[in-house]
Amino acid sequence: MDKLFSILICMLCISKIKAQNINYEKIGDHVQVALPVSAFASTFIWKDNQKAPLQFIKIMGTSFIVTHSLKRIINKERPNGGDYSFPSGHTSAAFTGAAFIEKRYGLKAGIPAYILASYVGWSRVYSNHHDYYDVVFGALLGVGSAYIFTKPFKNKIELTLGSNQRIQTYGLRINF
Repeated sequence: MDKLFSILICMLCISKIKAQNINYEKIGDHVQVALPVSAFASTFIWKDNQKAPLQFIKIMGTSFIVTHSLKRIINKERPNGGDYSFPSGHTSAAFTGAAFIEKRYGLKAGIPAYILASYVGWSRVYSNHHDYYDVVFGALLGVGSAYIFTKPFKNKIELTLGSNQRIQTYGLRINF
């Protein structure tokens, strides 16, 4: 629960959302940045000798390169008339961060992150920048890249029993 609380606090600090003037598109813009930034920040808070920052850089790089390459290759027209609609880059970035959080820290932290990432996708459709195909494929790219490179956070407690020169020994090892 500590992890979830820290991640959500980080997202709120980054987003600067004003409750009085609800601009769904702007909130989605902030959350699509806050999720990956929070995911990356978490790699420095909970260290586990798995090179988590490098894992995150790999997934974000993969997601970004594939998303923006497909945008240029396909060049689908946006619902509002613009170019490069498919896949949604905002949704891809948000789901990359959410999937990293879920894969590393479990569903307790992942479900709220996925809800926020889903909001980003919805806000892109609501603001007429994408259709649902763009958003779903962006989400799949984000989740897929995270599942390729991310290893779960190892938080283990081990109890060891043994003997050393006829003396019973007990050990407790905690990995954070």
